Amino acid sequence: MPIRFYLTAALASLLLTQPSNAAEPAFLTSLGGKWTGKGSFRVNTKAPAVSVSCSFAAKANSASLTLDGNCQGLVLISRSIGVRLKAEGPRYGGTYIGSRTGPAALSGQRRGDVLSLGIRWAKPVNGDRNAEMRVEKLGQDAMRIVTVDKDATTGKSVITAQVDLKRN
Repeated sequence: MPIRFYLTAALASLLLTQPSNAAEPAFLTSLGGKWTGKGSFRVNTKAPAVSVSCSFAAKANSASLTLDGNCQGLVLISRSIGVRLKAEGPRYGGTYIGSRTGPAALSGQRRGDVLSLGIRWAKPVNGDRNAEMRVEKLGQDAMRIVTVDKDATTGKSVITAQVDLKRN
């Protein structure tokens, strides 16, 4: 009897985890399209935020997301930005392109409508090589991309970039 209980519990566990994995393709494909929006960037945790306007083209399929774009500020700041993500079950991995230090590694997972990703910079930024990125779906035609880093002096988390985008 106990073995049958454990087998039933294991089977139920497998069946209950399938919907969350099956939802990954729908989530990724929903991010495809052309996006524009506004936000702010900081060159480091101590610098003031600079307002920017951004545009992105996102290609998405059931297992990957490619986001390419550009953000421009009033102070003649222009930066090409890209994200390459692949889903492997509930885990995501890939690359962020746009940092002055070179391509950065991304890894994390999705919780609801938010991809929570760790960033591993190519070289130290703000005192270390670690930061966080969130890609948050805000309804059918809106998303927010936020990066957060720790201030090397205070240890407090600082939003270093936030862009609110709408689908064109």
